[in-house]
Amino acid sequence: MTRRSFRVARRLFRGALTFPLAILLTAAPGSAQAGPYERSYRQSKSAVEKALKELQPSMSGRLPVLEGFASPGDHPLNRYQRAYYQSAVQVTSTASGGSVVRVSTKVTAWYAEAVSSHSGYHLLPSNGRIESDLLDQLTDLLGSGPSAASSGGSSGQNFPVIAAPATSGKPPGAAEPTISAPMPRVPETGHTFSSPSLERGLSGQRLSDTKKLQKNPADPATSLQAEAASLEEVLKNQAHPKNLVAIKKSGTPVVATPSLNGKTLFLATAHDEFEMLDFNADWVHVRISGLSRGWIWRTSLEMPEGISDIPPVGASAAPVAADLFQVTREETAPFPGDWEPLRGRNVKIISVQKIQENEKNSGAQAKLEFAKSLLDKNYAELAAKSQELAGIVLIFDSVDGGMIAATLPTVEAWKAGTLSDAALWHQCYFDPPETFNTSSPAGGR
Repeated sequence: MTRRSFRVARRLFRGALTFPLAILLTAAPGSAQAGPYERSYRQSKSAVEKALKELQPSMSGRLPVLEGFASPGDHPLNRYQRAYYQSAVQVTSTASGGSVVRVSTKVTAWYAEAVSSHSGYHLLPSNGRIESDLLDQLTDLLGSGPSAASSGGSSGQNFPVIAAPATSGKPPGAAEPTISAPMPRVPETGHTFSSPSLERGLSGQRLSDTKKLQKNPADPATSLQAEAASLEEVLKNQAHPKNLVAIKKSGTPVVATPSLNGKTLFLATAHDEFEMLDFNADWVHVRISGLSRGWIWRTSLEMPEGISDIPPVGASAAPVAADLFQVTREETAPFPGDWEPLRGRNVKIISVQKIQENEKNSGAQAKLEFAKSLLDKNYAELAAKSQELAGIVLIFDSVDGGMIAATLPTVEAWKAGTLSDAALWHQCYFDPPETFNTSSPAGGR
């Protein structure tokens, strides 16, 4: 079994045994939720329930972002973290022999207040996209459109729902049982791309292994070993996608555009996997979930087999950054800009010039490499003078020059290894931004 396959098996096995109950227990009381979404089907209640059993693996999970899935409440959606959603599905029979399916969803996310005792999970109203998508999936599975719909229809989005156990009660006068979804399988790692066929196979395998555990509860260690072996066997028999990329270090930013100044969508965790859509010398275009897309710095990823993490070098190797630039001046002065973290504060300013002005290899990538070497070299001095220096500024004196600024805490985190190179650049200040833009057209295959 390959290293990546073992990692997937371990994650799925761990997810099958854990469930973030804190989401349900600490959700903020009194939060309004959207009413249930429902559709009528001509199929019988038993036929619909059978179809819903196939959709159970896709009824719980973690959302990459809240925008587009929850309605804003008292706080901006981008201030929340660790968003989960849970769907409850209920089927009732109709007088004509058909059935009505009702779906309601609870969205929860962690909100950090300035006073830690006030922090906690908040219950947010779903905007109906998750419910509509689940009903769309059911419609496709049944092979026929609904004869009627009410209380909100399809959103038209093609988001693959990964939702949670049903918690809502039965409507007045209804005697039919509520169909509940299984426990979430994604604990803390976040936005992992998975093969649908693999999920279905593992779901069925877990039901079988759960029965074995119930028959022999006296020997849990042996039962767990048997379940792990079963999961490994399932992985061997399932086709694992070959276009996945994996995050090397926690805290790696996934950004909206292939630029060092692109908006950070979220910070990925080590070993998170994404489907690769395309790549170039510096960036990899990935699918986050459904229609959501993002870009990740190429050197922050483990690329698929046969593709190097490091961009290829041309036939004639380019000179290293130290051979392209030289430091011409160093001084301590107030920050020469309007960036809030360093505004009006003293910084160390280093002026840099090209050794040869017409050097064609001294572009954005070379500047970043040389800047990284200067941050590393000057860190000890910055740390020793932390009371008087708030950060460091690198000024490239040339026609295509520019300025890079970093705060002392950012450099400290990078030196400690808690920030990757990509995360370092996304916390720096660039002026003008386009001077250090390393993006290039996609299609580097």
